Amino acid sequence: MNRKLIPVMLCFFAMGFVDMVGIASNYVKADLSLSDSMANTLASLVFLWFLIFSIPTSLLMNRIGRKNTVLVSLVLTLCAMVVPMFTLSFPMLLLSFSLLGIGNAIMQTSLNPLVDSVMKGGASASTLTFGQFVKSIASFLAPIIASWGATTDAFGLGWRVLYPIYLGVGILTTLLLFGTKTPSDSPVKGEKSVADQFAGCFTLLKDPFILLCFVAIICHVGIDVGMSITAPKILMERTGIGLNEAAVIGTIYFVAKAAGSFSGSFIMSYLKDWTFLLVSVLMMVVSVVGLIYGQSTAAIYASVALMGFGNGNPFSIIFARAMQAAPEKKNEVSGLLIMGLVGGMIFPPLMGLASDAIGQVGAVGVLSLGVLYLLCFWLKGKKA
Repeated sequence: MNRKLIPVMLCFFAMGFVDMVGIASNYVKADLSLSDSMANTLASLVFLWFLIFSIPTSLLMNRIGRKNTVLVSLVLTLCAMVVPMFTLSFPMLLLSFSLLGIGNAIMQTSLNPLVDSVMKGGASASTLTFGQFVKSIASFLAPIIASWGATTDAFGLGWRVLYPIYLGVGILTTLLLFGTKTPSDSPVKGEKSVADQFAGCFTLLKDPFILLCFVAIICHVGIDVGMSITAPKILMERTGIGLNEAAVIGTIYFVAKAAGSFSGSFIMSYLKDWTFLLVSVLMMVVSVVGLIYGQSTAAIYASVALMGFGNGNPFSIIFARAMQAAPEKKNEVSGLLIMGLVGGMIFPPLMGLASDAIGQVGAVGVLSLGVLYLLCFWLKGKKA
């Protein structure tokens, strides 16, 4: 293995820190006695920054280079990990979640090009796939660590022990990447202004298929974040177990999602991507039915796992199809779709309002709208 890839893969692990917002919001809700809608709004704040920072990050890369841009994202992420270790006030949590969102938005935009630089164009696709698998490890470890910390009151921090552990990994990642020589980035001549790049991205929405893809990414990410927040609440509401026990269901979702992503790369060698997208979405439809009607622990676990497995591949399929639809504007398409990660900000508050009104079945109802759109996207995209 290329030794330069070790710090890069650790960066993917750090990228997975963003998925801690699901389980963290559940513990914050209990600690601060928040409503579902308020707790979900706190978590969704993380994803607002993808809308704001994705395209400006491309300009930053042109100015300071890809490696340095990733280092900036890591420093912001480290700051986000420090704040909750000392205080649990709502304003400071807003600051922490915002820093995490900004850092992750910059990292998501700059890390993939850095991989291409390190690999020098060779095997970058397979490396990115493996990187997403590494990212998922951080995602499914977060609920386990938080539950362990809450149960044992580890180091007097309780569930917040998650933060110093991930802070340590983040510091190691930053130091290793800082000390790693990577191919220098050539300055981009005639770079466009931020306004021009934003305009170029939004002009793409005039293409009906690109618009379908953009909304599909919003739904995919909204489902992803919404499930990580809502799954423990469904389990607690219907089985009566406590949060520390219910927190583990988040791990089941992310493990299933990792398995879906990992197996998808092999399955699509034998099955057309568009056919596999339909299979994935149908799994999610079955999952929604289980989440609405399931009452037993086993039924809820199975439904959450099915949702995770089904939601493991739509992003890559949608992203690839959108790039193929506008091959001469790949940078603009990429920037636009990264902005689609704002779906993580849109779905949770709506789910919170619905659950406050009629219970967690309301949250699942909002989630089902995203799944229904993905099914409609497959039908309309097939004709495009």
